[in-house]
Amino acid sequence: MSPDPHAPRPAESFADARTARRAIRSGAWRGHTSGLAPTHVQGNLMILPAALAPDFQRFCQQNPKPCPVLGISQPGARGLSVLGDDLDIATDVPSYRVYEHGELVAEVSDLTDRWRDDLVTFVLGCSFSFEAALIEAGIPLRHVAQGRNVAMYKTTIPTVPAGPFHGPLVVSMRPMKAADAIKAVQVTARVPAVHGAPVHLGDPALIGIADIATPDFGDPVAIALDEIPVFWACGVTPQAVAMAARLPLCITHSPGFMLVTDLMNRDLPYR
Repeated sequence: MSPDPHAPRPAESFADARTARRAIRSGAWRGHTSGLAPTHVQGNLMILPAALAPDFQRFCQQNPKPCPVLGISQPGARGLSVLGDDLDIATDVPSYRVYEHGELVAEVSDLTDRWRDDLVTFVLGCSFSFEAALIEAGIPLRHVAQGRNVAMYKTTIPTVPAGPFHGPLVVSMRPMKAADAIKAVQVTARVPAVHGAPVHLGDPALIGIADIATPDFGDPVAIALDEIPVFWACGVTPQAVAMAARLPLCITHSPGFMLVTDLMNRDLPYR
């Protein structure tokens, strides 16, 4: 019997980026990427027709917390050498989402048949990249320990619009004891390339989250009585923006199913 690709595996199963990408490309891995190649930078995807790329680049510049840009492809290019020599944007993510006019029309594991010569890919920093630093600092992460996807929520915090791009900020949440939350602020503030410091700590209702037990994306994670929820800006924000703006075409990663790059977390620019 072949192994369940959605079952939790130890991080050492995919200790480096090339091994992880090849497993994804071959179909051997179709689960979320939290914990895969943990020393490597992971990225969110936003794939758009070239006509929309300048406005989205401006949107990223005006919203650097949820949209820190790691790389931008040439129109039609499936590779992005700055992030990996053998990287193929159309095959190396376990699950992609296709939106048309703001509606999710497909969720697929390969974009080869949908690829167009005018598509431009933006790769954005991902909070999975700072999780290794949090764990190294002695801060436990429950979703990682449980082999689950991180919990993500739409908020009532607006993004700064640019052209047709507008919509709510999406956040990822990790429950922590208060002392660990303070330490987590210090650790993540040093890596703005992967969202930086949290945008909110504590009461989720203050940022428009009505039910913390029911995330909009990802998996629910229990919060103990002696813990507080800590919220970071999330690279799923462009998906909420695509829906709000009703873009004619937009392709993204499925939440939590990221592009694993050759960049090392230790080499990210630090403050």
